[in-house]
Parts: sequence; structure tokens; C-alpha cells
Amino acid sequence: MNHPSIIKPSELASYSSHKMGKSTIFESTRLLVGLNAFEPGQEHALHAHAGQDKVYQVIEGTGLFLLAGRELPMQPGDLLVAPEGVPHGVRNNATTRLLVLAILAPAPHKRSTREP
Repeated sequence: MNHPSIIKPSELASYSSHKMGKSTIFESTRLLVGLNAFEPGQEHALHAHAGQDKVYQVIEGTGLFLLAGRELPMQPGDLLVAPEGVPHGVRNNATTRLLVLAILAPAPHKRSTREP
């Protein structure tokens, strides 16, 4: 993708019936912008990042933000900031698809699988 450009996240989403889909929109050494695409019933289990902050923004659908000991309902437009070390995750407990923008800073080191 050539940046800067207008991005329509729903056109870049990658859904999978087997597991949460991931798409990278932009990546540099400073920032990773990606999409997490959930079919009904899928989730990104509770996890934390060392040395990285993460922002989730709900693009389409509803579900739950998972935090240590809490589950918070999410809907389009909602935003959650998970600072370094704070356990977080996402669950699609709805009957429709869920699309979440994920921003990590700094970007993860290059590896074979990315963590948007």
C-alpha cells in the first residue's frame, strides 16, 4: 500500500473460519497499524506486551474488550488503550463479524508472524 492514502479498513480485512484474521496496513520501526478480524465466537486471548503500547479501535461489529479480571462491551467507534504490560484481548461474543483496528508502538521486531 502506498502511504499516505485513504484507507477503508473493511476492504483490507482478512477473515478466517479457523482463527482470528490479521492484516497489516502499515509498518515501520516505530509503528504497526493492523486489523484484527473476528468471526462470531473467535477471540484474541488475554496477553500483554513488553516495551509496547497498544490501541484498539472498533471499526465494525460488537464484542468484548478483555482485561485482567474484566470484560468491557465494545461497539463501533470505541477505543481502548492498553499500556505496556497491561493484559488485554478481544472476544467476538456476537453473531456477526467484528473488525478492530490495532496500533502498536513501537512496532514489533520483524518476525514470521506479526501481532496486530
